[in-house]
Amino acid sequence: MSNRIPADMPPGEYEDEGRERLSYMIGLALALALTTAAFAVVWLDLLSGGAALAALGGLALIQAVVHLRYFLHIDLQRSHRDDLLLILFTVLILIIMVSGTIWILYDQHIRMMP
Repeated sequence: MSNRIPADMPPGEYEDEGRERLSYMIGLALALALTTAAFAVVWLDLLSGGAALAALGGLALIQAVVHLRYFLHIDLQRSHRDDLLLILFTVLILIIMVSGTIWILYDQHIRMMP
């Protein structure tokens, strides 16, 4: 693979491609580090009980932000706010569905106890 600029590509577009590739590499490094940290917390028993769950939840939230920023290129710029609002709405719907399911299952669990 050569590092030469293609003759038909304008210099500005080539620089944008390089910045995008760098963004992907930073995102990959952060995602791998966060995944490794999550596995280390569980495998090495660094934390136990609620602290481990809180740490894993925090790592998962940071991982989601890394994916949104570096892979989906969604940030707080005005041109990307519509995408961000769509994702936030989707997250809201998922939270409602998951919490409702947990609530119903817990209620059924309580009703099944002798």
